[in-house]
This record gives sequence, structure tokens and C-alpha cells, in this order.
Amino acid sequence: MLIKPPVDIRSSEMTDERLYLRRREFIKTVALPAAAAAAGLPLPTAAVAQDALSNVKKGAYVLDEAWTPWGDVTTYNNFYEFGLDKDDPARNAGKLRTRPWTVKVDGLVGKPGDYDLDDIVKTHQLEERVYRLRCVEAWSMVVPWVGFPLGDFLNRVAPDSKARFVEFTTLYDPKQMPGQRTGVLDWPYVEGLRLDEAMHPLTILAVGLYGKVLPNQNGAPLRLVVPWKYGFKSIKSIVRIRLTDRQPVSSWQQSAPQEYGFYSNVNPEVDHPRWSQARERRIGEFFKRKTLMFNGYAEQVASLYAGLDLKRNY
Repeated sequence: MLIKPPVDIRSSEMTDERLYLRRREFIKTVALPAAAAAAGLPLPTAAVAQDALSNVKKGAYVLDEAWTPWGDVTTYNNFYEFGLDKDDPARNAGKLRTRPWTVKVDGLVGKPGDYDLDDIVKTHQLEERVYRLRCVEAWSMVVPWVGFPLGDFLNRVAPDSKARFVEFTTLYDPKQMPGQRTGVLDWPYVEGLRLDEAMHPLTILAVGLYGKVLPNQNGAPLRLVVPWKYGFKSIKSIVRIRLTDRQPVSSWQQSAPQEYGFYSNVNPEVDHPRWSQARERRIGEFFKRKTLMFNGYAEQVASLYAGLDLKRNY
């Protein structure tokens, strides 16, 4: 490993000041719950250890990379329904009611209906999948998700032969989600995939992480995980899945189409208009690292985009 002397360290490779200061906040999130437990006081909602999921097997897609610590995964999030700052979701999502939870499936499917999430989970084999998560803001994590292939679920609801895309919608409830009282986006949050992307075996619906029930701030009780795309494509707290023959207009694409395209594949050669995507900072590391094409999943997914100009179709 090459270690650069201090004089050669570029400012762009040094730890962001906000991330450094956030370490002090993280210490508080660890120390305060421990002190509360020792004193016999109730723990803060975000710090409560949740029951481990049962019926989980090791998935075929497991990275041989160090996992990002639980404390970072659950306190450094983008979930604008609960606020714009990275620690807002952990502070504001605790009161979100995640049971009962129903997912409406409609559009071009043979078996439309309102599906109870617990029934969905019972009929699928849960797997642990360790995936890289790459944010468009140029930071990344390695997360051990618990979930099941989205394609398995879609096959059960019988997509129509005319279906070409899958549209996902997040819960809209400003009383529970204070960020939805702002105009930062046109709520509710909407995302979409091509049907072949949705059916790809890497694409999962997650219900947990680190072997525990998915925390509210991470998208409970059901979120999408598409590891070769930027994190905002992996929509959280899903209440509707609609199959359609037309390409959906996602929330960020509608809000800022010059910055956020429909595909949003991790591509180090296509910069965001306001920053480079060539390098990224893994949460917990000091130096930046090179961003991998398709977030390192090119071998599995590059064939999906054969003949497609990935600079125009960003």
C-alpha cells in the first residue's frame, strides 16, 4: 500500500470537515445509550437493538470487504422525508409506524392487489447480501442487507407482456414524515427501473440490515436496493409498485433533470454538474478511492446497457 507523505496529500483526498465533526456526534450516539442502559432508563428509539431476523441464508452476492459499522450505516443517511441533514433521519424517523404495512401492486400485472408486507416476507427466502452503496454525493458504504430478489416478487404478481418499467412510490404522510412538509421535492417520492433492471438477480427488496430489522431511518419497513446505481435510486418505505409500459419520471429527475437522469448508473466518467464522480470517500476511511464502473458490478450488469450511450443516458 502506498502511503503519501503529508506534503503530497491533496485537499480533495482529505476527510471532509463535516464528516470529521460528525465523529463526535457518533460518539454521543454510542455513549449516551450505554449510559442510559446502565441507569435503567429507556433507550432512544434509534439505538434500540431490534430482533434478529429468522430464516436468513447467506446470499450468493457477498463482498470480501470490510462492512461499514452499524453506527455509521444507521446515523449517516439521505432520507429527505425526515430532514435534509445526514443525522435528521436517525433523529426524526423513530415514530414512523411500520406495522401494519401494505404494498399496493397495480398497473400491467396479472395479480394486482394490496399485499400485506408480513405475508410477502413469509413467502420469500430471505438472504444476506453484502453490497456497496454509492451515493451521488461521492461517499460510499458496504452494507450487509437482508432481503429477497425483487424479481421473485414480480414473478408472483405476473407482469403483463406489455410491461417495460416498474415504478415505486414512498409513503406520503407529512404527520409522520416532517420533511414532506417542505417543498424540497414534489412528494411523494417516486423512482423507477426498467423491467429487466428490476428482474436482475442483484436487485433486492430489503427488510433488514446487519441481521436486524431495517431501522426506520434506513427505509423501513421495505426498501429497494440496486447496488450498481446511485443510492437515491434505492427508494425507501415503499407503499406502491406499479408496472407500466412508459418510463416513469422519478422525483429527482423531475426536480433537477440536468443533474439526475433516469438511469443513474454509477459511472466515474460522467460527473455530476457540481462535483466529480471519479473518486469517492468510503465512510470511515481517510483517503478517497477510485470509483468503480457500475459500482464494481460491471461484470454482472454491463450487458443490460449494450449499445446505450451512458453519457447521454446518465
